Amino acid sequence: MFTGIIQAVGKVKRLESRSGDVRLSIATGKLELNDAALGDSIAVNGVCLTAIAFFGDGFAADVSRETLSLTTLGGLGPGSPVNLEKALTLSTPLGGHLVNGHVDGLGKVLERTDDARSVRFRIQAPAELARYIAHKGSICIDGTSLTVNAVQGRAFDVNIVPHTLQQTIMEGYASGTRVNLEVDLIARYLERLLLGEDSGGVTLEKLREYGFVKE
Repeated sequence: MFTGIIQAVGKVKRLESRSGDVRLSIATGKLELNDAALGDSIAVNGVCLTAIAFFGDGFAADVSRETLSLTTLGGLGPGSPVNLEKALTLSTPLGGHLVNGHVDGLGKVLERTDDARSVRFRIQAPAELARYIAHKGSICIDGTSLTVNAVQGRAFDVNIVPHTLQQTIMEGYASGTRVNLEVDLIARYLERLLLGEDSGGVTLEKLREYGFVKE
C-alpha cells in the first residue's frame, strides 16, 4: 500500500528485454534506499513494482508483459522522469489516501490551463472507470494522490499547486500525455457491496435489519 505522496522524482536508467518482458532500472535521485530490502515494493508512476536488485543510485525491477500493456511503463525510455514512493509503514503519515499501486486504466490529458499560481488539468478517463470518479473524491494519477475538482462525463479536473508541480512529473504534462489512473478503492468496495450477487447487495431491508435505518 502507498499514500500517493510522491517522495522523489527518479529517472529511468535502462530497459532490458528479458524473454518477452522487461527489467527496468531506476535511478532514484533523493529517494533514500538505505532502509530498503530485496522484495520491497516501490511505486513507479503509481505502479507497484518489486525491487529485485539494488545498485549505487537506484534499483531494478522486473515488469511483466501485462503491466507493460496496461500502464505507461512500456512507453518509458532512458532518461524518462518517474514518480517514486516506497510502501507505507504503520508509522507513515497518511497525507494522501490509500493507494494499492494497481493501475486501473490509462487516462489522457485533454487540456492544461493556468489557474493563478496553480495549473488545472482536464483528464479523460476510460469509460469503465468514469463511474468511480466523483467531485471532491480522491484519484491517483501516476502515483500522485489528488482531489477531483470537477467531473463532466468521462472528463475530470484536478488543480495542481506549485509544490506538487515541482515535486512530481506533472510539470511535464501537456495535452495528449498518457497517465496511469487508480480510482479510490473505497468506490470499488462500495460497488461490490451494492451489486454483489452472493450477498444480494445492500438493500433498504438489510440497512433496516442492522439498525442503520430508523423508522
